[in-house]
Amino acid sequence: MLDSLSRFAGLALSAALMAPPPAIAGFQDCLASLRGQAASHGVSTATFDTATRGLERSDAASFLDKQPEFKTPIWDYIAGLVDDQRVADGRERLRQYANALHTAEARFGVEPTTIVAVWGVESDFGRNMGKRPLVQSLATLSCEGRRQAYFRGEFFATLKIIQNGDIRPEALMGSWAGAFGHTQFMPSTYQRLAVDLEGHGRRDIVESIPDALGSTANHLKHGGWVHGMPWGFEVLLPTGYSGDSGRAHKHPMSFWASQGLRRADGHGLGEGAAGLMLPAGVRGPAFLVTRNFDALYGYNAAESYSLAIAHLSDRIRGGGPFQTPWPTDDPGLGREGRKELQALLIKRGYDVGEPDGAIGEKTRAAIADYQARIGLPRDGRAGGKVLNALRSGR
Repeated sequence: MLDSLSRFAGLALSAALMAPPPAIAGFQDCLASLRGQAASHGVSTATFDTATRGLERSDAASFLDKQPEFKTPIWDYIAGLVDDQRVADGRERLRQYANALHTAEARFGVEPTTIVAVWGVESDFGRNMGKRPLVQSLATLSCEGRRQAYFRGEFFATLKIIQNGDIRPEALMGSWAGAFGHTQFMPSTYQRLAVDLEGHGRRDIVESIPDALGSTANHLKHGGWVHGMPWGFEVLLPTGYSGDSGRAHKHPMSFWASQGLRRADGHGLGEGAAGLMLPAGVRGPAFLVTRNFDALYGYNAAESYSLAIAHLSDRIRGGGPFQTPWPTDDPGLGREGRKELQALLIKRGYDVGEPDGAIGEKTRAAIADYQARIGLPRDGRAGGKVLNALRSGR
């Protein structure tokens, strides 16, 4: 999902302690070095020269440690991605692309609601696929910051996409980290898993929605998705629970029943194995998650991201919000709440741009100033307390 939900997000924590490799002096010198490596990556000199002619560095490396999956409170993260508007849009996409989704399900064994939920979380159904040229972003990241070797692989994979003619070069726009298309594939993932569901002789996840949906289903299939198995479900913990937990610590459902766990919807736990996930500790919503949740996690290695997709898929199918509230007195806001907050800030004279529900630097600065004026902690966070204070005219 754009910058925040790129495939590189899952690598951020594991790489945090790695020292960056020695930098090549100057971006153009680095590009010259990359040019010398092109042939060994299956990229012709002509393709390299055409794609990089006049190329200048970008600011992509400045985003390396800013992934919201790891820095945003989970109640804000889920509220921003799973709201009534996205649920309604998801149901409309289910209807609109029913044929492509059913074809993808038949070929890859992934339910349409899950495919659509990935699409909704990753790019808001194609509205926000990213506007940064992939070649520029990945060339910059190949020369600056952490994980240069990783990004060089993605850079050359992008050039191979151009060379093979699957996607128009000018359409290769995406996130700062190189994720692109309706469901935000990294270029190397595209090379391995993208499919031509539309049957037009190309694999185009940018301008062909059927290709994007089929490629997403293929990605999940390769991640271990099992057709008909739930991703998991919300559970209620017994008072004072202090037993085993962790997504990877799977036990039979009979074990969890013996620990006093009950499904929040009143149904039985069923069969199979699951791990207990406590994204906000024992005071917040709790979930038993199966192998299918792990397949979502493999798409982008962050539990908050995987839970957003899982929850959105349930909501699209007609499910409701989580029964257990998040352990906070300042709940997160969906897009409508964020738009209202921005509109109220504008009425107070703040310049936050269009009230679009996207919380950028201008909105955060305005919130922080307003918080300081009314005696709230000055953190720039768009939460329920700030919105209620604005509504009340404080």
